[in-house]
Amino acid sequence: MNEYELTGRARSHVQQLSQPRFAAQPVVAQAFLAMREAALADGIDMLPCASFRPLEGQLRIWNRKFSGEATLRGQDGAPREFAALSQEELVWAILGWSGLPGATRRHWGTDIDVFDRASQPPGYKVKLLPEEVAPGGVYERLHAWLDVNIGRFGFFRPYRSYRGGMYAEPWHLSHLSAAQAALAAFDIDMVVRAIRDADMLGRELVLDMLPEIFRRHVLNIEER
Repeated sequence: MNEYELTGRARSHVQQLSQPRFAAQPVVAQAFLAMREAALADGIDMLPCASFRPLEGQLRIWNRKFSGEATLRGQDGAPREFAALSQEELVWAILGWSGLPGATRRHWGTDIDVFDRASQPPGYKVKLLPEEVAPGGVYERLHAWLDVNIGRFGFFRPYRSYRGGMYAEPWHLSHLSAAQAALAAFDIDMVVRAIRDADMLGRELVLDMLPEIFRRHVLNIEER
């Protein structure tokens, strides 16, 4: 992968699939579809709800949260008061649930968020919040299945638990070998070049904070 692919400024490394709809590196897509078939055999209709996202898409999410247009949430999923946060606190609040543009694994085509359509009541809208994976939650069965089977298909959960960076996101799956290759080729200077001229709210503050952001949110993952 080259710098433009790693920072979301190109998508030449991913393929777009339609059934189900998601984009990923070919080896990741193949592994995910095999895992989906195995889950279907056990009555779980595992589908992607987020996968590859280009830099522009991540910037839109970031700017909506930095401006107060989109809801900020704490570690428990409860809304946070935008006006009560300093600019630096705002950056960390966004990063709890959203990757930094230019530095998110979403750009690599290696990571997929999942849900179980079979377990949802009619009209249910996916939230991707802790309540859904807690005991009694709508996706409890999916995650019990993943606990047993995820490694067979080459995936792991980089944010399985909170480690001082991203909040716990057990629905966020990553293809181990493909993501390791991407991370090995990635560095902080690429992020600087990606966002230096981007239309990004809080850009100068983020650049000042970038070494700590990189340590806490890019390097700080569970390997298995």
